[in-house]
Amino acid sequence: MSLCERLRADCARVWQSLHDHPFIRGLAGGTLPPEKFRFFVEQNLQYLPEYARAMALGAAKAGDLDTMDLFAADLDNVLHTEIPENRELLRRVLELGAEDRGGGACMAPANVAYTGFLVSVAALGGPLEIMAAIVPCTWSYGDIAETLVAEGRVREHPVYAEWVRFYSEQPFSGAVEKMKADFEAMARGVEEHQMEHLSALFTTSTRLERGFWDMAHQLEHWPDVAAGLR
Repeated sequence: MSLCERLRADCARVWQSLHDHPFIRGLAGGTLPPEKFRFFVEQNLQYLPEYARAMALGAAKAGDLDTMDLFAADLDNVLHTEIPENRELLRRVLELGAEDRGGGACMAPANVAYTGFLVSVAALGGPLEIMAAIVPCTWSYGDIAETLVAEGRVREHPVYAEWVRFYSEQPFSGAVEKMKADFEAMARGVEEHQMEHLSALFTTSTRLERGFWDMAHQLEHWPDVAAGLR
């Protein structure tokens, strides 16, 4: 079993819950209320710069040029591919008349928790710990989208089908495989106690991924922000 397979197996129930989430089911079936997708993308556009910041710290802490280069490649993908795509998705869902539920006002609690964890790991840990924390986000999006396509569950929709297409195809799919391969190479030869620590980081990020989907589906925000929209 590869490192990535082991870490995913260690949190298999949480990982599967990402695939089974009602937000994903609604997105694939084209039935997700547009205000929920707008909320999700607006929060994601606040999440991604912090995700990129964790990668930048990985590059800063790299002990050699090869490690610096792999973090730089991941950073470039977020800044120049994923963020522009999310901006386009937001533009499209706004054209559908998606209501404002405060997603762009500030980070919601689940987003603060997730980004705070990533930046904390990046500040306190080394490149290997950073990779364990950041891999679940990129990998789970690719895995979810590719599974939806493989199972034929994606219905035609002017916005949601594009989300699936982007995360299931190149260049994103290639970025997923590269990140996993880089992680495997970096972790070659680690001892069991280190493996357990990496697994704990990976599982925490996966749980926070689940929390992010919950946040978007339930439109969870700070009470004062939610009250201001009533």
